Amino acid sequence: MTPLAQSLTSQGIETRAEIHPNLGTPALVEASLAAEEGALSKHGALVVQTGAKTGRSAKDKFIVRDETTEDTVWWGKVNAAMTPEHFANLKADFMAAVADKETLYVADLFGGSQPEHRVNVRVINELAWHNLFIRTLLVRPTADQLSDFAPEYTIIDLPSFEADPARHGTNSETVIAVNLTEKLILIGGTKYAGEMKKSVFGILNYLLPTKGVMPMHCSANISEDGKTAVFFGLSGTGKTTLSADASRTLIGDDEHGWSDTAVFNFEGGCYAKMIRLSEEAEPEIYATTRRFGTVLENVVMDPQTRELDFDDNSLAENTRGAYPIDYIPNTSKDNLGPVPSNVVMLTADAFGVLPPIARLTPDQAMYHFLSGYTAKVAGTEIGVTEPEATFSTCFGAPFMPRHPSVYGNLLKERIAKGQVQCWLLNTGWTGGKCGTGNRMPIKATRALLNAALDGDLDNVEYRKDGNFGFEVPVHVPVLAEQGIDQTILDPRSTWDDKSEYDRTAHKLVQLFIDNFAEFAPHVDEGVRQAAPEAPVAA
Repeated sequence: MTPLAQSLTSQGIETRAEIHPNLGTPALVEASLAAEEGALSKHGALVVQTGAKTGRSAKDKFIVRDETTEDTVWWGKVNAAMTPEHFANLKADFMAAVADKETLYVADLFGGSQPEHRVNVRVINELAWHNLFIRTLLVRPTADQLSDFAPEYTIIDLPSFEADPARHGTNSETVIAVNLTEKLILIGGTKYAGEMKKSVFGILNYLLPTKGVMPMHCSANISEDGKTAVFFGLSGTGKTTLSADASRTLIGDDEHGWSDTAVFNFEGGCYAKMIRLSEEAEPEIYATTRRFGTVLENVVMDPQTRELDFDDNSLAENTRGAYPIDYIPNTSKDNLGPVPSNVVMLTADAFGVLPPIARLTPDQAMYHFLSGYTAKVAGTEIGVTEPEATFSTCFGAPFMPRHPSVYGNLLKERIAKGQVQCWLLNTGWTGGKCGTGNRMPIKATRALLNAALDGDLDNVEYRKDGNFGFEVPVHVPVLAEQGIDQTILDPRSTWDDKSEYDRTAHKLVQLFIDNFAEFAPHVDEGVRQAAPEAPVAA
């Protein structure tokens, strides 16, 4: 335990609660078990349940609309507004709830690993396991750094708090309210711990562009010869799985910044999907489930044997594991690496139209970055029960407070400056659309990705894709070496009904065109020309 350098009272937070400041992992696990918040698995991981909320409550998140944010936030469906008056009511009621708590856990943490670009975050929790979760996911200061830690942003997370839509301007009893002027985030009515981590991501996505730093919803790793690759993608597209490669040094699995000198992790831990996890397919991640200090959310456990069943989705499809990044072998000591040599955009194509890999020009890269096409995976958000096609600009619209063009132009500048090679990698479906085809084999995905990052695709033959115009390899030797049929490179050839493929491809192209219409005025002609051409009716 390390005392708080700045008290809650000095922040205007009064409470009768016993404060537990900056506890370490063993103490937080003990507190969680004592409060019956969770139970230990056979191998020592803390297993907890989040109840009804097993994913992000996207429709319950708000940003306070005031003088600070009026002209800097991209208002609309993604960034919903809350009035200052409603926030004032919410804050008053939150503070009353905090004042009446018997126990509170407080952690002082960093969002961001590069010192000149990080933000000091204080997190106040009523649940010990929530405090362990956020301490695991953010960057943990040293004892010396804690001795004079001054919080810039504060998160108060009270799952027991129920919002009042009439008094607080919310849509339900759940609320995630972000006040960028007061630098205060209030989370209530949900035990899903991921809301805290994504709130910090949102803060950095708001602050860093003003410094010329590109915030990214991506994973990142480094090759043996020192070349960094970043992997953009929404939850469920493979960011964590593909970046946890024992032959490469891991920087991080989800959130990073791209500065003039480095790619740096926003976090100090990983938050991996656990559903249907297998030791054979993902050995590094599987090993973390057998470590003390790992927090497993909604993973089914036999109450007698304490064995875990990763195939059981009866509690949630979006089962998760939070663990320190150094639980993955070969991780970056400083949580950062050189600026990227390769940018990989991951998509889970529910239509089964896109090839498993394609090479992109810089203009095509910006087009697909702003498009952010993928499939929402069941359980990642409340109300999503099966995969569905979606467009999430910058591969992370829910977490991007500013207009997408801000992030798109930053990416384009960074790609041009570093002469970065860009790829589109489809981890979705092949041989048909979702429901009839099959998920892309992880063996093929890894083989193609490694070939791209190692330079083995530099001199192979390419064809121009008839739907999207990007370049697709015709033959990749490494596939043959691993016994993978080369036809997987041509999606149309994997469909039994070729005419149905053509109809589906035309539908997807039109969806891209319709989606990009709102961004077209904000990009240059080269990016507009990178768009697929509208299909011609037969």
